[in-house]
Amino acid sequence: MSSTERFLVTGALGCIGAWVVRRLVRENVPVVALDAASDMRRLRLLMNDTELSRVEVVQGDITNFDLLQNTLDAHGVTHVIHLAAILHPQFKSAPPLGARVNVLGGVNLFEAAAQRGQQIQRIVHASSIAVYDRSDASDGTAIGHHAVGRPTTLYGVFKQAEEAMARVYFQDRGVSSIGLRPATVFGVGRDYGLTSAPTEAVLAVARGKSFHIPYGGRSHFHYADDLAAIFIASARAEYSGAEVFNICGTTAQMHEVVEAIEAVEPGARGSISFGGPVLPLPEDYDASALEAVIGALPRTPLRGAFHETLEILRQNIANGTVRGS
Repeated sequence: MSSTERFLVTGALGCIGAWVVRRLVRENVPVVALDAASDMRRLRLLMNDTELSRVEVVQGDITNFDLLQNTLDAHGVTHVIHLAAILHPQFKSAPPLGARVNVLGGVNLFEAAAQRGQQIQRIVHASSIAVYDRSDASDGTAIGHHAVGRPTTLYGVFKQAEEAMARVYFQDRGVSSIGLRPATVFGVGRDYGLTSAPTEAVLAVARGKSFHIPYGGRSHFHYADDLAAIFIASARAEYSGAEVFNICGTTAQMHEVVEAIEAVEPGARGSISFGGPVLPLPEDYDASALEAVIGALPRTPLRGAFHETLEILRQNIANGTVRGS
């Protein structure tokens, strides 16, 4: 870690963003949290008031180019972790809004970096495993580094566009970047969307309630704190280029997920059920190319991750930050 580091995290009030901000604050690294929203609840779930006081929060939309430029300049930003996005299916009824945030927002960020020469050392941006379809791994093998994706959602298409713009900005303007493709994310703060169900199940356990996970099959999981560590390590890597990398987490059947939660809290045995469609995504990913850049990836075992999730949620229920029922 350099004493001259200044991080900007876009989409900082989302799940991964909150975990990234938490890690940076605990390293005493100056961090600016940029988000169009004003709801600080995910940060409050993970950080105490003293830690929160060390975060510079800027409310603003990534599509506002002037605001973005002013933020980069005012805070002397050296590293950017770009997580701002509207996720599928949130923009299903308004695809132009999804394009403005997920594509135009990315263009704004790369252009602002290009105009600032050597000030910004690297952009690390969140792509998504949604650039692939389950059929892209029909032979059952792990998705490779150079595998061509055939997305079946506009979100996947928008993320492919951002990946391509990153390559062109390096080619034409020398903007160095690393793109990362998370799969299913779980952990404190993962509270919306179909794949938030495993985290919601842990919250139900903390409340002494039952819960049904509305899908099944085999999926690929990333603990949010592991992802935060990977994003930060990528921002600090001695790397020049504009590659996009798959991330390897834990592949598990849904019954294994339920068993891991029950192992953490045996009293919940029988209270979590699952069933429904299988997610239309590949199940496994080869992350060796990323490991060659940043080293071995953190991979918290499911039981350990669910234990930490349960403990944090119980603490927040006890202090009133999260409803107990």
